[in-house]
Parts: sequence; C-alpha cells; structure tokens
Amino acid sequence: MKKESTGQIFQQRLKKHHDELRWLYMELYDNSSMFAELCSNMKDFFNARDNGLKEQDSTREAHPDWYKQNDMLGMMFYIDNFAGNIQGVASRLDYLETCKVNYIHLMPFLDTPEGRSDGGYAVSDFRKVQEKLGTMEDLRDLTASCHKRGINVCMDFVMNHTSEDHAWARLARQGDGEYMSRYFFFKDSMIPSAYETTVPQVFPTTAPGNFTWLPDIGHYVMTSFYPYQWDLDYKNPRVFNEMMYNFLYLANQGIDIMRIDAVPYIWKELYTQCRNLPQVHTIIRMMRMISEIVCPGILLLGEVVMEPEKVVPYFGTVEKPECHMLYNVTTMATTWHTVATRDVRLLKQQLDIVNSLPKEYVFLNYLRCHDDIGWGLDYNALKANGMEERSHKQYLNDYFQGHAGCSNSRGELYNADPITGDARFCGTTASMCGIEKAGFEQDNAAMDLAIQLDVMLHAYMFMQSGIPILYSGDEIGQVNDYTYKEDPRKAADSRYIHRGAMDWELAGQISDPSTVQGKLFQQLSQLEDLRKKEKAFVSYADAFTIETGEPSILCIARAIDGEKIIGIFNFSEQNKTAWIQETDGAYVDMLSGREQEASNVGLPPYGFLYLKRKDKKYETV
Repeated sequence: MKKESTGQIFQQRLKKHHDELRWLYMELYDNSSMFAELCSNMKDFFNARDNGLKEQDSTREAHPDWYKQNDMLGMMFYIDNFAGNIQGVASRLDYLETCKVNYIHLMPFLDTPEGRSDGGYAVSDFRKVQEKLGTMEDLRDLTASCHKRGINVCMDFVMNHTSEDHAWARLARQGDGEYMSRYFFFKDSMIPSAYETTVPQVFPTTAPGNFTWLPDIGHYVMTSFYPYQWDLDYKNPRVFNEMMYNFLYLANQGIDIMRIDAVPYIWKELYTQCRNLPQVHTIIRMMRMISEIVCPGILLLGEVVMEPEKVVPYFGTVEKPECHMLYNVTTMATTWHTVATRDVRLLKQQLDIVNSLPKEYVFLNYLRCHDDIGWGLDYNALKANGMEERSHKQYLNDYFQGHAGCSNSRGELYNADPITGDARFCGTTASMCGIEKAGFEQDNAAMDLAIQLDVMLHAYMFMQSGIPILYSGDEIGQVNDYTYKEDPRKAADSRYIHRGAMDWELAGQISDPSTVQGKLFQQLSQLEDLRKKEKAFVSYADAFTIETGEPSILCIARAIDGEKIIGIFNFSEQNKTAWIQETDGAYVDMLSGREQEASNVGLPPYGFLYLKRKDKKYETV
C-alpha cells in the first residue's frame, strides 16, 4: 500500500466513527485534550501497523462475515504446556494443520510474577512476553507464520486489573498520587465495607472479599480476584487511553482475536454489584470503534460468564456493535449436566434460547477449557423437574468425581465451600468421559464406550451454531494430570489437573487406529472434514431442536439454502430410540453414506447420527 493511500484509509475510518467515539468519550470523561491524544496515538499505531496486516484488514473489511463460516475450528493451549515456548509452537504448526485447526488461542503469555499470576492473568507488563516463553519478536514471527497457513491467533487482553508488580502498581505503592488514581485506594475500611455490602465475591474460599489491606502504605486496594491483582479504575481517562495503547500495540504484533478477560467487571460503582454496568458497554463500544479505525481485521471476544440471553447486550446492536463473539458458557455446563442425568430437557431448552437469538451473534462452543466448570444452570427450570439447586450441584460434583450415578468420570473439586455446599469441578474431557478410569482398569469394553461418549459430545458440539473450540489434548484423549500436587506453587489450585503438558508421545499415535489416540483423533477428523464441507454448518444457518419423545436423546436440525441436516445424539449408555417423524423424504447417513429414514431412529449407547436430506431441497421458513 502506498503511504498516501493508507493515510486516506485511516482518515476515512476515523471520519466514519469520530463523532460517536467523541460523544461517548466526552460522556464518560468530559476531557477533550485526552480524546485528542487518543486520536493522535491511534494514527501512530495505524502508521506502525505492518503492510501485510493492513492488507488483511482491508480484505476482512470487504468480507465482514469471514469468521462466521463453517471452516472455523479453534484450539486453546498454554504455550509452555503445548510446546515449551513460542518458537516451539511455531515448530508444531504442521500438527495444528493435521488437527484442521485454523484458530489458536494462546493462553496468557505476557509477563507475570512467578507464583502470583493466577495462570497468567496478573500481568506485570503488557508489552513483554514471559522470558521463559520468548520475546515479542518471537510472537511476531509466530503470527506471521500462522497467517501464511491461514491460522488466526487469539490472545488474552486482561484489562480489568494489573499485577501488583506492574510499574503503575509499584509507583502507586510508593504513594505516587498519579498512579494511585489508576486503582481504587482507600485509607480506611469505610468505603471498602460499603462496597462489600453489594459486591459478590469471585473466589469466596481462596480469596474472600474484594479488597486487600496493604500495611506498608496503610491503604486498602480493590482486588476483585486475588490480592495480587489490583483492579483498574476506568473512571480515570488515563487508564482507558493507556490500556487502549496496549491493546493496539498487541494487535500490531499480528494478533487476530483479542479475548477481553472479565468484561462485566471493568466499571465499578459504589452500592452496585460492580457487574454489567452501562459504562462497561460504553467502553467496549469505544474499543470496537478504535479497532475498526486502526486494525479492523481484529475480532473482539468477550469473556462474559452468564446465560446466553443475558450476555446478548455484549454483542451490542447491528448499528452499534460491541463484541464480535462471546463464549457459550451456560450451554457447556448444561451439556455436562445432561451427561450426568441422561436427561436432555434442560439442554434442549437452552439450545432453543440460543437458536432464537439473531443470526449475527456468534458464540464460541466448547466442552472443556483451562478453567473449572461452575454449575450455573437454570435452577428454576430444574426445580420444575424436581431438582433442587443445592442437592443437584452436590450430585453433579459427586458424579464427576466418580462417586454417584454409575459414573465413570474422574476429577476434582475447586473452591469448595463447606458452608454453602457450592463447588466447581475440574477435569479433562477424556477423564470426564471415562477414558482415565477405563485405562487404569484396562477394561477394553469400557474404553470403547468412553471413546464413543467423547466423540458423541464433540459431534454434538459441532452441530451447535457458532465456532467450535477444542482444548489441547482433547483430540488425543489426554487425561487428568495429578502431578500438579507435587509443585508447591500449584498444589492448592486443582485447576492444574486439566492443565497438564501435551503428551507428544501419545500424539504420535494418532495414525494408529488400534490406539485410543488413533480411534479418537480419526473420528474427530472425519467430523471436522464433514463440518467444513457442508454449508449448513455456517454459524448463520437456521438451527432448531426436534422433539424426540425420549428423555436421553437430543435432536438438532440445521438448514440453509434448501439444505437440511439433522443431528441425533444419545446421552445414555443404553440403546435408545428417537421417536421422530421427519416425513419430508429420504435422508442419508453422512458418515456411512447409507440411506436412512429420519423416523423412529434407533441409537446404540452414546451413539449419534448426522442425517442429510436427500435430493429434495428443504424449504426454510
């Protein structure tokens, strides 16, 4: 691109958003000089952006639905666990292509204090990579190599807080008023106590309360998560500007998807829950416009842990969008509830809600991730089915530990509260499906059933609307790693049970169909090929559930441009029949190629079918 043409592009983009951006900024901060500084720095970051990234920006601007297609498949992993360091990840790109992955989420890799990082979410320097992982130059080289292969790179942008070791925090701790104003500092407990009356606790057992007393300076500081993570005060325009400069700096390293951590917490107000306040949406809307001015090829992924219908505001509106994508957290938790109960009613209800939302909304669907599973289910609906919240949470945690419900799962609790009875659960997909137990007991029949459950759950996840994300190791059935207990820095955090290092020896067996790894990998690969081939899997296709008359069987249909696909999934370890009557013609089993009627369909334990309407076009409503 010529310098004068790129300058015109920046001015055109700025002109498109300037008035709204200024209006929102002044509404929040009423500071025209800081807004002028923001615009000047946006231009500098645009000018510093690599020409290849600018060309990618232009291509994606011309095709804004590029990420909504059926070829998107993600994988998330910790860099050190996956490949040692960033250069190691670059050396494993062939493997990622074998996995058919074109979107990698690099778990937190920015500089953090050893032993006080919350898994990397306590950032001490937003412009430095952890030394053990590499350098910013390594990151730029990796993103460039990924782009040549059509792989998108996602990273975490932790904007709610910094580490207590961040330069701002160190200066604040020395009593520098300029930097103290970037956090929430109080000389006595009066205001912190007032906050505590309305603000819920994030980690009530491991990090109770929302404030930490600092005896060395005689002040309280707000710490919503852990004592070493100090909340930033976005009422200060300097905080917003500087964090946007960090955002743009990281975008210029070749990042494609910015996962905004803890989005609902960003704005704090006394006598509120400090969650989901209107100013949060103002900030995210401004962030969206800033990215569309400087780096429109970037996607914003919001981490908002609520029910799908409640996270909808974080998409913004068609005219004033906020996040491009959000996590489908509740459906994930409801999926495991369904495994434990063999009852699809709540899951069907959940999917009906998601499917009723506008097609512009893109959710990221997953079975497991780096974090625990919190049982944030719809307990009003469950109560109608005779399930009380406390007893059902107890059952789920007992089930997945292998203590109840004829369970084959293995795992551990996280943040268990003996008073409320509440707890979260940790474990890998494979261990929760029974692969760990079957392997330990050397039970071949149990192993086949566990693999079948694992594959069925992935097949069901691929049928959901949005982008499927694999957790590294799930593609080879990697089980829980209990060695974290031998590390004093990790032993108290059971989430490390599913954060084990990638077992490359096992990964070397993916081509051997006689191994667990080969059986699992090859079946998932077949499903991935099918998903990328069929247009009905685009995120904006029509999607709806079909009643099966069997509590253990879920049926999902997808339709677009006259094509129709039905997915039928048995969540029971028993033979079951889906009592459906799709009488609009013949169907074909997409995996075997055999013709199959979509009526009264029998399924083996944890069995599933993908059926495609044959010949005759399906008439969408």
